[in-house]
Amino acid sequence: MIKKNLKKKDIVKNLSFKLGLSKNYTKNIIDNFIQILSENIKEENVNLKNLGSFTVKLKKERVGRNPKTKVEYLISSRKSINFTPSKKIYDKLNKYE
Repeated sequence: MIKKNLKKKDIVKNLSFKLGLSKNYTKNIIDNFIQILSENIKEENVNLKNLGSFTVKLKKERVGRNPKTKVEYLISSRKSINFTPSKKIYDKLNKYE
């Protein structure tokens, strides 16, 4: 059965099992990868070959609304990250089973 939500500890467990490394060492690898990725995304868009690309999108300031109370409030402008999978991953995802 495939889980809907994949957690970092699940990735660490699976990767350490497949590579034969300790979980602590694998966790350090994952943490360093995430840190490097986040530092590079702050500077510019990141393209990981055969995986996909991360792009930064600027969202404008807008009016939001609480659906329960209908009270309006201002949502500030912010940056958002968008992931686009590579063609290889997209093809594997859409391949018939």
